[in-house]
Amino acid sequence: MAVPKKRTSVSRKGKRRAGQHHKLYRKHPMTCPNCKAPTMPHYACPSCGTYKGREVFAMKADKSTAEQAQA
Repeated sequence: MAVPKKRTSVSRKGKRRAGQHHKLYRKHPMTCPNCKAPTMPHYACPSCGTYKGREVFAMKADKSTAEQAQA
């Protein structure tokens, strides 16, 4: 009868067992309360730069929007 030479470690055993239970879940975006753009929860909004109602970083203006504002 076959007997293992070494004991299987807990981490190795866990890696083998985890293959059936781990799967990729869909990410669930939410809407930004400031600009209504889709954002990920617990992240600053990439379109307006706000997080929890505060401006976290200033957005750079595109050349096309800057030209339209001057005209």
